[in-house]
This record gives sequence, C-alpha cells and structure tokens, in this order.
Amino acid sequence: MNDTPTTEAAVPARASAAAAAVNGSAEERRDYRPGYEIVSEQILEYIAERNLAPGDRLPTEHDLAQTLHTSRAVVREAVKILSALGRVRAHKGRGLFVADDEGMLITSRWGGFFRPVDLDHVLMLFEFRKVQETAAASLAATRATPAELRTIELAMQQCRHGMEHSQVNVFNQADDDFHTAVATASHNAFLLSSVRDARRLQRQSSAIGIHDVLGEAAKAAVEEHEAIYRAIRDGRPEEAAAATVVHLDRTLEDYRREIQRRLFG
Repeated sequence: MNDTPTTEAAVPARASAAAAAVNGSAEERRDYRPGYEIVSEQILEYIAERNLAPGDRLPTEHDLAQTLHTSRAVVREAVKILSALGRVRAHKGRGLFVADDEGMLITSRWGGFFRPVDLDHVLMLFEFRKVQETAAASLAATRATPAELRTIELAMQQCRHGMEHSQVNVFNQADDDFHTAVATASHNAFLLSSVRDARRLQRQSSAIGIHDVLGEAAKAAVEEHEAIYRAIRDGRPEEAAAATVVHLDRTLEDYRREIQRRLFG
C-alpha cells in the first residue's frame, strides 16, 4: 500500500500489448485474495445479517457453499479461519454453530457482531480504543513500576526487530504485547480488560488479511511506540496520551485506506 512512474516510448503494438498483459498480471497478483479469505468475510456477514446469536446453528458446509456460490473445500478452509478466530465452532456429528466463547461474548456485550472489513465498525472500534488507551497511557505515566517500564520497552524493541527483519508474526505479537503492557501499567483492571477486548476484535481484521504485510506503516508504528514509551518513562501523562492519539489515528487511516481499496479498487 506503490506507484511506479512510467515513461512513454514508440514501441510496436504487439510489444505494448505484451507489456500491458505483464502489468495487468502484476496488478492482479498484488490484489489477489484467496477464496477462503473472501468466504470467511461472507460467513461473518451471513451471521450479522441474520442476527444470529452465540450458540445458534449455522447451515452445513455444503449448504453454505451453495448459498455463497463456492466450493465446499473453500468453505471448509474459511471455517478453519473463523474457528481459530473464535467466531464459529464445528461440533463433530452436530454441525456448525456461532461460537459462544469469550470473543463472541465480547461482541454480544457490545451490541452486535463486529464485521472485520466494515469501515464503520472499524471506525467505531478505533474510537473506543482511543478513549481507553489514551487514559491507560496517561495513568501509566504516573503509576508504572520499573518492571512494567521494562516490559513496555522490551515489547517496543521486539516490534522494531520484527519490522527490521520483515517478521510479520513477531511484529504483530510485540505490538499486542506493547499495548497490553501499557494498559497493565495503568493499574486499572477495567482499562486493561477493555484494551484486551478491543484488540482481540481488531486482530480479526488482521487475521483475514487487512494487515498482513510490513511496510511504511510498521516503521511509523515503531516510532510512535517509542514516543509513547518515552513519555510514560519520563512521567509525562499528557504527552503519553497525545502520542497514543497520534498512533491510533495513523493506524486507523491505514485500515481505512485498505478497506476502501478492497471495496472500491
């Protein structure tokens, strides 16, 4: 999420057509999304549109394949993803069900199912995160213990390591650890719980491909984490809160651009 300048030259029509075909293929590869990823989103939409609650039965894989106009194999892979996310449960001999684990209870408590690629849902989630995490960072700047500061610092450093070595999983885990460590240092159990809940939902967007590569956004996140850490370490609550706002606003803009690209090309 790169434009490459082109130059015009007098080339034979056949060469131009070949170049266009190559460019088109590159564009298709860049925008390619596996079928199971698309179907996983469609199943989430199916659940939301029908107001299905935790514990409700879903159609069989065969019926879902017919409804979504795809193959049963693709539906099976999508179900594996959604099971890993805690959104559906497959019970052998009984069928598929909307999950009733912690993740689903969270979304139910917030008044509906979170749609990972719905721009309005992502916007609301980040608004919620901003309220919780600015408060957590501000409190952490006045309450963090030396051990908690070290935990925040280590997570920040691990994020940088993941970014510099293009290790997506390392970066994502360290990013989660960083925000959780800041919330822990607030010494407010309610803030910690809400931060964890919101990030659990955000990971569902990441898990279906919204944020699955490291680029300039990851580099910016590393610098923003450092600004938050330094403000907390130096006991500056207002600066810690302001740095958190900058970080979350920039991250939201990344999500907004990617979702719009998927929806409108």
